[in-house]
Amino acid sequence: METWSVDQVCLWLVEKNLGELVPRFQEEEVSGAALLALNDRMVQQLVKKIGHQAVLMDLIKRYKQNNQGPRFPGSPREISLITQTEATPAYRDIQSSSPASHGEQMPSFHPAENLDNGLIDQRVLKQRRNMKHVLARNKALQWTKSYILPEFPYDVKCMLAEQKCPDHSMRIRIIEFLQADMTKYLEGSLYPTTQQYNDVVNALLQAHPFLDEDGCGFFLWKRALKDRFKYVRRPIEDDEQVIKNKCKFGHRRGQTRKSLADIRFNEIKIVQIKEESACLDSEVDEHINWFQQEYMKTEKDWTEIDKRMNQTLEVRRKMIGSRTPLKDILKMFPFLKCPYQIFREFQLLTRTDIYKKTRHILESYSEKILTAFSVVDNPINIALQEKMKEYTDEDMLKYMKMTATCLLLPDVFGDDPSLFAVVNEKVQVSTPVLEVKNPFNIDVCEFSLYLDKEKLTKVDDCVTAVAALVATFHVFGIECPRRLSQTLNFLETLIFDTHNSCFPSLKKKEREVGFQPPVT
Repeated sequence: METWSVDQVCLWLVEKNLGELVPRFQEEEVSGAALLALNDRMVQQLVKKIGHQAVLMDLIKRYKQNNQGPRFPGSPREISLITQTEATPAYRDIQSSSPASHGEQMPSFHPAENLDNGLIDQRVLKQRRNMKHVLARNKALQWTKSYILPEFPYDVKCMLAEQKCPDHSMRIRIIEFLQADMTKYLEGSLYPTTQQYNDVVNALLQAHPFLDEDGCGFFLWKRALKDRFKYVRRPIEDDEQVIKNKCKFGHRRGQTRKSLADIRFNEIKIVQIKEESACLDSEVDEHINWFQQEYMKTEKDWTEIDKRMNQTLEVRRKMIGSRTPLKDILKMFPFLKCPYQIFREFQLLTRTDIYKKTRHILESYSEKILTAFSVVDNPINIALQEKMKEYTDEDMLKYMKMTATCLLLPDVFGDDPSLFAVVNEKVQVSTPVLEVKNPFNIDVCEFSLYLDKEKLTKVDDCVTAVAALVATFHVFGIECPRRLSQTLNFLETLIFDTHNSCFPSLKKKEREVGFQPPVT
């Protein structure tokens, strides 16, 4: 059986009426050597039905018993074992000191044969303990002195004969065969000692020195062999008895163990979340479906839109506060793409008319900003001065100055202009930013608001563009970029009148307003 291939093992299973196990054995590549190395835990992982587990273990046990008769030295392993045991003085001492060597009868290991008034004689127990120590020492000496490599498959033999450096799959095959051979030699144990790992790797590298790459192969092969044993003895997570033990004794060392109160609290919390989500779905689904249908219409009912947006304000704020992806929020509430609704949402939160404030800022500060020393030689300012020579209308000149002021604000405060407005270029940032095309050409000028590198909405003029940009940061809870903080601080200071003690800050306003019904 040691030399059987996987197909031969599968045929043997069919002969023993265990054909249901063939797919599992083929998947795990259980050869004859691996079959003999199976222990109880490995069989539980391999076979799910208890009846099949019992039959398989009984068949393996019978085969091992039938092959434990007197052997004659024929194989290289047996010749080496006999030679080493004859040459080992310690082994001869053990043999001479054992009771069997003096003709003493071995004590029986069946309690029924050694009972005296229902109790086991203490001398019998002592003899058993002594025999265990002798056999364990004998076994350790045999391992150290007589271990030789197993018979590898044909393809592995060819690779070793050609002395080719093994690839990853070939290394795995070698490690699997070494692990199966060690498990069989250790009679099913999955916990070899450090010395046994060293002996196996030394035997491998002595037989095939080319496997010792750059003198560090020993540690690599030893680490791979240890990892293989760890993989084989991995915990059985789906076993019923393991689940019961975890519930009874808690988790293993190093893992936190929750109390019954914490477990009960978590269960109640999960139920509450499910109930809230179900309630949320029943109340909001109707509004969301209506929003999506109304958004596709050419003529929209803005009165009904405002009403439904008021009713779903708290839902949106919770979603934004819990960092729900903006794409999902905009899909559920598509009217947030409209500048009018962005301004209205901002007003519901802060009770501030941001469009009116922004227009006042650009009108008041346009002359000061355009004459600032830092923007005199700016290309935008130069293009503005050239373009103003073509017009005489006061309103047109005023609008062009406000547009230039919008574009030059970051340069005045030493911020990054590409985080505020991109002129005739492709948007490269994920934060809210303005895209401006042909800023001083009144006929073809375009302003667009971008979010996550995607176009959110198209706006009419520079005032609406700046107001929408500032409102987007607050409505969607987006953190201001550090290289744009001075510009936004300047705008927010004037928008919220924070220089005046009569007006509280934005955060204070938000705490005061909360989710109260908006004031229209």
